[in-house]
Amino acid sequence: MSRRKLVAGNWKMNGLVASLAEFDRISAGAAAVSGADALICPPATLIAALAGRGLALGGQDCHAKPSGAHTGDLSAEMLRDAGASAVVLGHSERRADHGETDAQVRAKAEAAKRAGLLAIVCVGETLEQREAGQAVAVVGSQLAGSLPEGATAAEVVVAYEPVWAIGTGRAATPEDVREIHAALRAALVGRFGAEGENFRILYGGSVKPANAAELFAVPNVDGALVGGASLTAAEFLPILQAAA
Repeated sequence: MSRRKLVAGNWKMNGLVASLAEFDRISAGAAAVSGADALICPPATLIAALAGRGLALGGQDCHAKPSGAHTGDLSAEMLRDAGASAVVLGHSERRADHGETDAQVRAKAEAAKRAGLLAIVCVGETLEQREAGQAVAVVGSQLAGSLPEGATAAEVVVAYEPVWAIGTGRAATPEDVREIHAALRAALVGRFGAEGENFRILYGGSVKPANAAELFAVPNVDGALVGGASLTAAEFLPILQAAA
């Protein structure tokens, strides 16, 4: 099964107007890479300023409702209006810091579909869950609870992010990744039939230029959700090139 790889950069709570020059360097380099898709998810304050500068953009979260009295929140429609074409949902930091549940993530994924945004739905286990032998069960449960009924590969991308490997400098071994991505693929096929083969599954856990090629060689790894390494062209572009 041939699935075009996607490398999505999550800038998290980083980036000011001064970051536009670095974004332009990333965009210029990505334009020369034709074998994989690239996406940057900057803070929402920069989406409108970066729209039309050559790279697809995503938000980092959205509210489930299209509008209303929800101070400080942004709807999927607002992200789309600002120039985004995708949104990261259910990131481990949102689940941990804001107590987001699978049901909330699912509602947000439905909102993304409503607004015409690609939903990048994140799942992943903590170190304690992995050491207890619960990794496959945890990510399987999160996947089941977070994806809407009738989801398609054109609407949803799944991102596996081992929580214990985010921002720690640690990365899952290729065998760790192989096991989880295979389990996710089986779950997707089990739920969505043949369409389950079409979903892209990204790996997101301290992806760097040094380990990108090895990770992309693992079956069912269809790209990466990149954190800190997406902030500079020097680190992001080699990862994108490895995906191509």
